Amino acid sequence: MKKLSFAIVGAAALALAACGGKGDDALGDNIEDNYDAAADNLEAMADNTANGAEAAALENQADALEAEGDAKEEAVDEADVNAAAVNAM
Repeated sequence: MKKLSFAIVGAAALALAACGGKGDDALGDNIEDNYDAAADNLEAMADNTANGAEAAALENQADALEAEGDAKEEAVDEADVNAAAVNAM
């Protein structure tokens, strides 16, 4: 589980680094995409496990990641950060 947490944090860091700084919604979209990808990985793990309880737990974690990604994307979009102005400072 620690590896998954590190992967998620790394993916989020890459999303922040990849932001083009154009003040558009790309940053929020990248964050959400990374959370969705991590959730997809958990769902694939759930599909490949024979233990029903473990599969259900993985599915719940995937759902939680998707919800968290949606919330973070919304927060970034609501912040309406003008990346050009921030970079000019």
